[in-house]
Amino acid sequence: MRIAVVASLVTPLLPVQAGGAQAFVADLARGLAARGHHVLLYCSEGSQVPGVELVPIRVEAGIGRALVMPGAPAAGDVPELRRGFERLFAELRRRGADAVSQHAFDAEAIELAEGLPVIHTLHLPPLVAGLVVAARATSSRLATVSSACRADWARAGVDAVVLPDGVPDWQPEPGPVEPIALIAGRISPEKGIEDGIAAACRAGLQPVVVGGDYDRAYRATLTAVEIRPPLARRELWRLMARAAVTLMPVKWEEPFGLVAAEAQVAGCPVAAYARGALPEVVGEGAGGFLARPDDVEDLDRAIRSCLGLDRSRVRAQARERLLLDRSLDAYEEALR
Repeated sequence: MRIAVVASLVTPLLPVQAGGAQAFVADLARGLAARGHHVLLYCSEGSQVPGVELVPIRVEAGIGRALVMPGAPAAGDVPELRRGFERLFAELRRRGADAVSQHAFDAEAIELAEGLPVIHTLHLPPLVAGLVVAARATSSRLATVSSACRADWARAGVDAVVLPDGVPDWQPEPGPVEPIALIAGRISPEKGIEDGIAAACRAGLQPVVVGGDYDRAYRATLTAVEIRPPLARRELWRLMARAAVTLMPVKWEEPFGLVAAEAQVAGCPVAAYARGALPEVVGEGAGGFLARPDDVEDLDRAIRSCLGLDRSRVRAQARERLLLDRSLDAYEEALR
């Protein structure tokens, strides 16, 4: 098939990705290309995704205002974003495609794709009113990334199928496990990093935070903890393979939780609040343990339980449930 994969234009796709959705889109495009499809990845100029043909789209200064921040007010109309998508879809229509896999969480992308053989994947819950309106109005097919997120969209009056995220497989290098509790991802309030730090300390582990600053004011509240800059994926996976546990003390309805999947594939158990899709992603008692939301004491209990898990079994069950091949199978079927 000739497949056009459309990424958000708000941020470029880079070796150190801005978030899980961006990482998955890059993996999806590479994976479909590796399966023999002719894939064009439409993304903002400056993107770097080895292994797939890129169609870079010029974007204007100011487009970053359209970045969706959970818990923050919507940016409203961003003319630079609409002009960017007008350029993108004009080029896509000129080149043509048998199927379009569209991943930008923007009303403009849904509206401008009308009439194309497209399926829109909604990587976030229904946070933006304008996008919800566009999703309700479109005649195109819609998907989201977990059963929990599908239920959130159904409550907003939007019907979607589930096309689950997945992560690449890799073989961790043998080595000792270090007494650290890893918290990876964007540094913003909905990730509940302060609860993870508190629970890690209660459990006698060193909390290590790895991620980019989405909310600088929030970051300033995270004192007396080691905060490392974002890492390229394989470097992050190596750190996961050494960490005693990975924490996801989220304070929102996590739509999937790519970090939880990556950690388990690396053999690292996950202690997480039972919110959003995390009960679907974290294999309770096999890949990690879930805690009552917002309960640091119960998260401490989950961490201590994780330390007793067989890490080879953590990895084995994750490889059965969470690898990218499962996602590629689902997307191939949907795009046909």
